[in-house]
Amino acid sequence: MYAIVEIAGQQFKVEQGQEIFVHRLKADEGDTVDFDKVLLTDNDGTVSVGKPTVSGASVSATVLQHVKGDKVIVFKKKRRKGYRVKNGHRQSFTKIKIDSVVG
Repeated sequence: MYAIVEIAGQQFKVEQGQEIFVHRLKADEGDTVDFDKVLLTDNDGTVSVGKPTVSGASVSATVLQHVKGDKVIVFKKKRRKGYRVKNGHRQSFTKIKIDSVVG
């Protein structure tokens, strides 16, 4: 069984036991979080599509750790003007493990 769920503004296809990285969640490590915005569920070929969400469906997950992604270099330049700006960015992520998909 899998589900398509909206987590922190993005859509993910999740199954039980899967570990995924999502944008930083406001939860401590080891906490259990529930996601109610389930857009689609598939239970052995039986597909349920929500309007906009599937009623009664939910996904629960455990927060494993908070990590930072790889550094991305942001470089801006205007030719012949002497304008150069170099910045770096590291996105904050939360690693979660899907415990159960109920749909």
